[in-house]
Amino acid sequence: MKEYSYLTYLQIKIRLVKDMPIVMAPHNSPLKIVRIAADDKLKKHLESLGITLNGEITVLSSSGGSVVCKIKDGRVALDRELSTKIFVV
Repeated sequence: MKEYSYLTYLQIKIRLVKDMPIVMAPHNSPLKIVRIAADDKLKKHLESLGITLNGEITVLSSSGGSVVCKIKDGRVALDRELSTKIFVV
């Protein structure tokens, strides 16, 4: 079995991670929305808030699973349920 340094291991692991729920995303970094795990009704609601596939979003703060995001020129607060259904890179 081939041995890897810890840094190499982390680099390999990072490449395997394609996206993450927005609740786990870093703060104050522009992110791209790549997946929304929701039904059509919820997707339409999110779209009305400016949350769309390939859209840009920035996490401003998070607490207890709730997330406050910047979308375009506005801010949106997402509850725990929604923040686990929006995936970003």
